[in-house]
Amino acid sequence: MREALGGLTVRGRAFLAAGVTAVVCALTLGQPALIRVGVLLLALPLVTAALLSRTRYRLSLVRTVSPQVVPAGQPARVELELGNQGRTPSGVLLLEEQVPYVLGSRPRFVLDGVRHGWRREVSYSVRSDVRGRFELGPMSVRTSDPFGLVELGRAFQTTVPLTVTPRVVALPTIPLGGSHSGSGDNRPRSFATGSAEDVTVREYRRGDDLRRVHWRSSARTGELMVRREEQPWQARATVVLDNRSRAHRGHGASSSLEAAVSAAASVALHLVGRGFAVRLVTAAGVAGGSGWHDREGEVGAGPLLEALAVLPPVRERLLDGSWLTEQGQGGVTVAVLGAVDPGDVPVLRRMRHHAGAALAVALDVDGWTGGRGDGAVSAPLLGQHGWRAASLGPRDRLDTVWRELGSHHGRSSTAVPDRAPTAEVAG
Repeated sequence: MREALGGLTVRGRAFLAAGVTAVVCALTLGQPALIRVGVLLLALPLVTAALLSRTRYRLSLVRTVSPQVVPAGQPARVELELGNQGRTPSGVLLLEEQVPYVLGSRPRFVLDGVRHGWRREVSYSVRSDVRGRFELGPMSVRTSDPFGLVELGRAFQTTVPLTVTPRVVALPTIPLGGSHSGSGDNRPRSFATGSAEDVTVREYRRGDDLRRVHWRSSARTGELMVRREEQPWQARATVVLDNRSRAHRGHGASSSLEAAVSAAASVALHLVGRGFAVRLVTAAGVAGGSGWHDREGEVGAGPLLEALAVLPPVRERLLDGSWLTEQGQGGVTVAVLGAVDPGDVPVLRRMRHHAGAALAVALDVDGWTGGRGDGAVSAPLLGQHGWRAASLGPRDRLDTVWRELGSHHGRSSTAVPDRAPTAEVAG
């Protein structure tokens, strides 16, 4: 009853005030007829509150989000299925869904005629321009009497997650290079027909044991082919994302960190589409699971995009290089870097030494604050250490910068040996 009295609306409180006033005036003026009016005004909200406090509703809610993982800027649809499993009919239901501010305004619905066995489906759409993982719900329900004198609130406790992945840009196909150990663009020959040995053969290279020559494949291709006795080929690529807060400028969705996350997501999606097994490495180490993500084994780049959706900035001072001990020689490494610190040069040099091909997108982070400097310095510095690097500013198109990296194919990787002397960055 106390809860019901606390749920009196402005109209209900006005009825109480009017009833008390009528009774006082009737007693003061000696008007018995006015007392009956006052008692009626007092009794109506009190009786309504008593009835609502004793009413027990059994409302059910099923919430479905489609899709549960959506790219930034794309809408998702939320379906709500409501039902009354109790035997007591209710008055007007006022529903309000709790959603984060970035997804839009809170949806509100007014439902009437909720009887036993009643079911109703309603829906609304949400859309976010920023990445992240958001919770939809809980839903608050307020029930009111037909006179609008009392409102009682209830709330469902369940929520449903919605993951908004970073924006991605379709990238053109460029030569990536790589070593001869089954990485990069140097793919061993595969055949539509033949035995399993046909799939695990490669071109003969000087120094190979002639006993490994596969004569049937050699006759088919017209070139000398040898068996690969190691594990079957699989192109691998590592996407390195510099998510250090000190390496970026700007705030919120317009910061250079968000541009870096979007670039890393675009590169990962592009590489998976080209058949690479991709893993994500951040400034703090391997992210998105310790395994490699490819189109067949991990449903494409989905896990990587979901990891990037919730990737926070870190307070690390230098890039982490411990993961390099897990990576063998060869493979493609694509780094998306912020402002490069002189202490990062040894790690970047080790990355280049371990990679068959090393590409870097260096963000001109000062461009996000109106200046220019760090990104313009980083790209030439990386080129001195064998990286194919290009600068990305706030007004530059990622696909154009990616195409520029392709035009550098064969230049940077041979400009300086792997063990180049340490260089300093002008502060």
